[in-house]
Amino acid sequence: MGAACVPAAAQDTATTVLQPENVRMDFAQVMRVQPIYQVLRATRMEPRCPDDDDNKGLAKIVGAVKGAMSRQPEPKADANCEMVPVVREFRRPIAYDVDYVYRGTKYRSRLPYDPGNRLRVRVSVVPYIPPRDEAR
Repeated sequence: MGAACVPAAAQDTATTVLQPENVRMDFAQVMRVQPIYQVLRATRMEPRCPDDDDNKGLAKIVGAVKGAMSRQPEPKADANCEMVPVVREFRRPIAYDVDYVYRGTKYRSRLPYDPGNRLRVRVSVVPYIPPRDEAR
């Protein structure tokens, strides 16, 4: 009577045979890589003075580079200057959609890095074992 109380699930797992996995590494040819970007926005307050309109072109670029390289504190705004918010956008890649071909079949995967021209792939071959109902 004790044997009749064994659940059916326990009986099935006792007869299931797990096949060892046959794994090897190979390379696939990368066809296309498309970066996926995250857009970051940063707002910074900058002084806008009336004579800023006269400071154009190369002088403005040189002044900006000098200010960035000198690491000195920003000059205080004059009484006739107003502080205005300036929004800057930065894009950074966070993933890559990769189209690749392995043995004549095309695949697409999202990867955290750009693989270059070749993508290392893991090839696994396991025999298909049909359920008991299909095998008979």
